[in-house]
Amino acid sequence: MDAISPSATAAADLSAQAADDAPRAAVLRMEGIVKRFGAFQALGDVSLELFAGEVHCLLGENGAGKSTLCNVMFGVHQPDAGAMWLDGAPYRPQSPRDALTHGIAMVHQHFSLVEDVSVLDNLLLGQVRGWLDRQREAARVRTLVAELGLTLDPDARVADLSVGEKQRVEIVKCLIREPRLLVLDEPTAVLLPAEIDALLDTCARVVTRGCAVVLVTHKLAEIRRIADRATVLQSGRVVARSSTPSTDVDALVRAMIQRPGNDEHHGTPAAILHARTNAAPRSATLSASPYGRPLADEALQIDGLTVRDADGVTRLEDCTLVVNRGEIVGIAGVEGNGQSELGAVLAGMQKASAGRFFVQGKDCTQAAPQTLTKAGVGVVPEDRHAVGCVPDMSLTDNLFLNRLDDYARRGFMRRRAMRRDARALMQRFDVRAASPDVAFRGLSGGNQQKAVLARELTLDGLAVLVAAQPTRGLDVGAVAAVYDHIRAARDEGVGVLLISSELDELLSVADRVLVMYRGRIMGTCVPDASQLTLQRERIGAWMAGQTA
Repeated sequence: MDAISPSATAAADLSAQAADDAPRAAVLRMEGIVKRFGAFQALGDVSLELFAGEVHCLLGENGAGKSTLCNVMFGVHQPDAGAMWLDGAPYRPQSPRDALTHGIAMVHQHFSLVEDVSVLDNLLLGQVRGWLDRQREAARVRTLVAELGLTLDPDARVADLSVGEKQRVEIVKCLIREPRLLVLDEPTAVLLPAEIDALLDTCARVVTRGCAVVLVTHKLAEIRRIADRATVLQSGRVVARSSTPSTDVDALVRAMIQRPGNDEHHGTPAAILHARTNAAPRSATLSASPYGRPLADEALQIDGLTVRDADGVTRLEDCTLVVNRGEIVGIAGVEGNGQSELGAVLAGMQKASAGRFFVQGKDCTQAAPQTLTKAGVGVVPEDRHAVGCVPDMSLTDNLFLNRLDDYARRGFMRRRAMRRDARALMQRFDVRAASPDVAFRGLSGGNQQKAVLARELTLDGLAVLVAAQPTRGLDVGAVAAVYDHIRAARDEGVGVLLISSELDELLSVADRVLVMYRGRIMGTCVPDASQLTLQRERIGAWMAGQTA
């Protein structure tokens, strides 16, 4: 196997460890898998073995081919070359239904739910024939949900669920099938710390019954805790393997983010991914009260914002907070607890039912998105596909959506200047694409996210950045780069409101952390490196609705 890493020897050693194990039969064996999309080769000569009773972590940068490989397993894509064997028999699924029939289930990054029916109906789709005993099936669902430590109402309509609740439905939908191979594509992004623990515990229970689990994750703690084996992909090829990933995390991360001759990153993941470490936060020296600073320092003031939905249900209740210039304020909480509504109001995409907010002292409560942009508000929305971009336009056009007028002259667009500046932004923010002219929808999810961040952080007169889940779908190297850019904006005097379900990231990057539960702020703290364990437990309790 060709190995590419900061240390070729280290990568070879990792691969050798896997090769030295005693031969045994794999549940799924993939050999020489190739997948192309037009002229682009997403997978090149990938070989992989998945064993019963093991959790196999799949690592790699955005666009490395992880999701494509999972989709080949699940029958979404058919390989252009190579072969697969399931329990020793040739396996070539033509569709996800075919894969499910063979006992392979997958939780995708993007939901595959029917919005207008109940949770129970979604869970049982394609599983029950003939007479349906809804009471019995609902009881079975509740039992499984209780084992997972999740909260899920089988009778709720999926369209009424939060993003986090929908993710839980996807996970339960797979586990209720008792699959032989379970593929999880970053399933823990929107779960509470306790729910993540419960899911990993469930994975451990599943593998003891002989199931094989593939877990795509960027979270080092999950790799250390649950992984029996790990494989690193880079540019569609395997560059490292490990049969002892809990002790090989440093080498695996280096293999993932480095290329031949590239010495940009050195040291352990703690050094590379300082956004995820326990390094002393800048905020440790600041006052816990934002109101101790002069009024002129306020970049964003939120006063009693309340949002009620069309049914009169309160989604955001009496939210009051201040974000000062040169400060990052983190909003923690499981998705669906008012953060989305707060972000939508501040982006001008949803009207508040009550309350106001001010940007640099100016009342912007009723302002349209274009007016907010002119006021210096940059927005990184949590759903980049729906509201953060125009997928059918080029990367260049999306990078400059908020300032196209700057490139207009006598009714014509200065395309050459746009492409030149787009290339500069691509290099600065590590947005990877064949050219600035490619369609935005053709970029990987992580590169789309980086492009949106690049556009908003370079807004002329940026005073406030509202960033919702800015690192979702990003690999470990990209996460650190994103927070480098956000910190740089903070250091230049921008006030940042950072909404994230990644608690460890918030504790590392934020100057203050506020916790939301059911639309209300439950508590606030200033991260302290000497008390991070205690603070994490306290914040986790607030996220679960506990006040004591």
